[in-house]
Amino acid sequence: MGLGTVLSKKMRTTPPVRFVVISFLILILIGGLVLALPICSRSGQGTRLPDALFTSVSAVCVTGLSKFDTWVHWSAFGQVVILLLIQLGGLGIITLTTGFTLLFRQKLGLRELSLAARENLQGENLNISQLLRMILTVTFVAEGAGVLLMALRFVPQFGPYGIWLSIFHAVSAYCNAGFDIMGFLKPYGSLVPYAGDPLVMIPTYLLMLVGGLGFVVINDVYYNKIYRRVRGQKPSPLSFHSAVVLISELVLLAFGMLAFLSLEYDNTLRGMNWGDKIITAWFQSNTVRTAGFTAVDVTQQRDVTTLISLVLSFIGTAPCSTGGGIRTTTLVVLGATVISVLRGREETVVCRHLISHTAVYRALTIFIGNVVTVLVTAGVVLLCNSEKHVGAMVALQEAVAACSTIGISPSLTPLLDDPSLIALSVAMFIGRVGLVSFGLSVSARHVGKPGCVMPEARIIVG
Repeated sequence: MGLGTVLSKKMRTTPPVRFVVISFLILILIGGLVLALPICSRSGQGTRLPDALFTSVSAVCVTGLSKFDTWVHWSAFGQVVILLLIQLGGLGIITLTTGFTLLFRQKLGLRELSLAARENLQGENLNISQLLRMILTVTFVAEGAGVLLMALRFVPQFGPYGIWLSIFHAVSAYCNAGFDIMGFLKPYGSLVPYAGDPLVMIPTYLLMLVGGLGFVVINDVYYNKIYRRVRGQKPSPLSFHSAVVLISELVLLAFGMLAFLSLEYDNTLRGMNWGDKIITAWFQSNTVRTAGFTAVDVTQQRDVTTLISLVLSFIGTAPCSTGGGIRTTTLVVLGATVISVLRGREETVVCRHLISHTAVYRALTIFIGNVVTVLVTAGVVLLCNSEKHVGAMVALQEAVAACSTIGISPSLTPLLDDPSLIALSVAMFIGRVGLVSFGLSVSARHVGKPGCVMPEARIIVG
């Protein structure tokens, strides 16, 4: 039996969830090895492998944490490699290959569709073929529109180089990555030089918003509202999932904007006119849950603003999106469960809809698992950097940024040692592939085996 036959058989018998996790690990390893090459650094010297691997993890997991300023350290070739890792990691390797196959009308087997479903839908019962076409179409249309709009600012300002700036930031924004190449204006400055600039803020905001809504919601809105209306048909109601996502998104955006504007109007927003203050607060409300770009110096924020930003970052975006966090729907399910318990109900109800016990258990698992991941990661950062007098809040910011793949850092990442980078890398990886998927990939061999019927026991809780 040849090696190819053995590998083919092994791939066919590998559980889909484990295959997805392995594909991300392979991409991270390849990206790290390439970024370590001298051609990828601006100085022409090779980058330390741990630092290159950390950058690769951050790019593939669309986080934005980095040991170096992207423009200062990485060459043009290195920046292209990072951008490719962001695009592949943001959409998923299997999603891209499967989607292109569908676009070219080639047949797909059940295994390919199962892998794509696991990577994006986490088992939801949807039309996978239709959704994958939608993912690729929306991605390249949105990124293309973002490039054109940003070019209106960058090309007049920087000439032909402005085209590359537009491409890089459009892809980074849509994939919720948060990487920027504005270091020639201000190292580690992100989009601070363009705070209040509508030609940069608005396209970036919209790209982050679309990428963070999730492909399921976009697919639902398009086919049930836009497509049917164009064909002269009566629009259909949105699914319950899409309605919950859109309502929770509006509530979180409004809360974040009002909180940031009221708390920072005479601090980090000082010196701006009211129009620029509103645009910047509006932008920050979105970016702390999505890409992690910043339009203000986050190290100068008030502590209460930082605390609110941490909570919003921990919540994150919608399921099946390019963002991270525990997800907005998880927050809704947990909140509804708490209300149901306080009212003495046996079932969780959201807007007169009964939520399954499976969804409640999954939400609890995700919430508790992410809390533990954040605390463990912050603990490692504190222990390994005690001589640097790293504060608990700063370590917590770094941990939440990694676990929620948001990437807004209090400028601590460049100072961290290798054990801290490893802890952050693990947190980013778990945040990208999903806590449940990561757990299933480890224990997939046990899934589906019938268990023993256990006797029911009573225990006092609370």
